[in-house]
Amino acid sequence: MSHPDTTPARFTLDPAFAVGSVNPRLYGSFVEHMGRCVYTGIYEPGHPAADADGLRQDVLELVRELGVTTVRYPGGNFVSGYRWEDSVGPREERPNRLDLAWKSTETNEFGLGEFMDFCAKTGMEPMMAVNLGTRGVEDAIRLLEYCNHPGGTELSDLRVAHGGKEPYGIRMWCLGNEMDGPWQTGHKTPEEYGRVAAETARAMRQIDPGLELVACGSSSSSMATFASWEATVLEATYDLVDHVSLHAYYEEIDGDRDSFLASAVDMEHFIESVVATCDHVRARLKSDKRINLSFDEWNVWYQQRPNPHAVEEWQQAPRLLEDVYTVTDAVVFGSLVIALLRHADRVTAASLAQLVNVIAPIMTEPDGPAWRQTTFYPFAQASAYGRGRVLRVEVDSPTYPTARFGDVPLLHATAVRDDETGDVTVFAVNRGKDTALPLEIDLRGTDTHAVVEHLVLADSDPEATNTADRPDRVTPHTATGTSLTDGVLHAELEPLSWNMIRLTRRQN
Repeated sequence: MSHPDTTPARFTLDPAFAVGSVNPRLYGSFVEHMGRCVYTGIYEPGHPAADADGLRQDVLELVRELGVTTVRYPGGNFVSGYRWEDSVGPREERPNRLDLAWKSTETNEFGLGEFMDFCAKTGMEPMMAVNLGTRGVEDAIRLLEYCNHPGGTELSDLRVAHGGKEPYGIRMWCLGNEMDGPWQTGHKTPEEYGRVAAETARAMRQIDPGLELVACGSSSSSMATFASWEATVLEATYDLVDHVSLHAYYEEIDGDRDSFLASAVDMEHFIESVVATCDHVRARLKSDKRINLSFDEWNVWYQQRPNPHAVEEWQQAPRLLEDVYTVTDAVVFGSLVIALLRHADRVTAASLAQLVNVIAPIMTEPDGPAWRQTTFYPFAQASAYGRGRVLRVEVDSPTYPTARFGDVPLLHATAVRDDETGDVTVFAVNRGKDTALPLEIDLRGTDTHAVVEHLVLADSDPEATNTADRPDRVTPHTATGTSLTDGVLHAELEPLSWNMIRLTRRQN
C-alpha cells in the first residue's frame, strides 16, 4: 500500500492546554523469573563483566542508559506460585523449585536481596508483587514485614541477619497478577479476587497505611470478563487501593501490517475504557477518591510465532520469548509510548515487559555481549526528555485504511514541556510505510526559539534488526531540513519512523 497524499499533518501546541504531568513511574520496566531475564541476563556470576555480586555490569550500564525508573518483580505469572522465603538467606541453603507458570526449574540463586541490590545499583524504585494465587493475606503481610519493618520482630530481624540492615522501604505493591486469567495458578472469579485483594490490602495497610497498592485489572481488553471484572473488583477494593492494572501486547497478525502500525489505537481505547469503568464505580460509591492506572505490562510480543529454540520441561533458564525486534516493531513500540504519555493524567505507572532477553530492549548472550534492540531507543529518548507536562495534541492528519481500526491518522504524536526551562519535546510516529509525511506544528504559544535536534529511528529495510554480530545496525540518525520559522515548525517525517524533536526557548 502506498500513501501518495502529501498533505501535511498539523497540530498546535499551547502550554495552557495540558493533559497532565508525567509521573516518572511511567518509565518503569519488569523483571520476572522467566526464561533468561534473570539468569544470564541480569545475573551471571563468572561472566567477564560480572561484579562481586554476580550482576552483569554491561547490563547495568544499559539499564541506566535506558532510563528505567521502576521495576516490577518477581512477576508476572511466576508470582502466583512464588515462595519468597525460598529466595532469602544463604544461597547454598535455598531450594530448587518447580515453576508451574513457565514449566521451568527455579534455583532461587537470585532472590529478594539480590533484586534489591540490583535496584540500588541502577537507581530504580522496586515495585513488588505478592502471591495471591497459591497464597494470600498472611504471606503478603509476612513479606511486607520482612521488607519494610525496621527491626525488633522475627521477620525484620531475619532480613537484618540476611544482610539487609536497613528496611527496603518498598512503597508500591501489586496485589497478585492477572488473576482473571484461567492460565494463572490460583485463578479466581472477580468476586473471589475482589474479596482476597480487599482483605490483603486492609492487612497490609495495618502495617503501613501509606503503601500504594495495585489491584489486578483485566489481562487484556479481549478478555470475556473485561470491564465487568474491573467493576466488580473495584466495588470491593475502591477505598483500599490506588491503582488498577492493565496489560496489553501487540503483534503483526497474518501480514496485516497496517493494523499492526495502528496498535496504539487499541491501547488508547483500552485506557479510556478502564478510566470510564473506574469513574463509574467512583460515581456509584459517591467517592471523592480517584483511581489511577498502572499499565504494568505492555510491549510488542509475537505470541503466535513458534519458539526457534529447543526447550525442555523443567529446564533452568530456558530461552523463552526472545523476540528480535525490527525497525517496524520499534515504530509501533514508540507509538505505544506516545499512547501512554497522551493519558498521563490517569496512567501514573507503567512497566515495559520485560527488561532483559524476554521480549526485551536489552539482549545478552551467556559469556558474551549485551546489546540494544531497536525498541531500546524510543524508550530511552522518552525517559530522558519526556519529563514535565504533557501538552494536548489534536492532530489534523491524512489517514490510511486498516482492517481492524478503519481509517487511522498517519501521524501519532504527543509533546512534553519542561516548565522550568520552557523547552518542549515532540514525539511523533509516521505510520505511513512508503511515503514521507510533512509536519507543521504551530508553536507560537510555547515561546520556543530554536530546534535543538530532530532524531529519527527509521531504515530503508523495515525488517532491519540489531544482533550480537551487528549491535548497531539500527540506531537513531539526525533528520535534515527541520526548521522553525515565525513560530511554526516544519519537518518531514521519514516513512515508517519514530521521531524525537527537541525545541528550546533559549536564544542561541
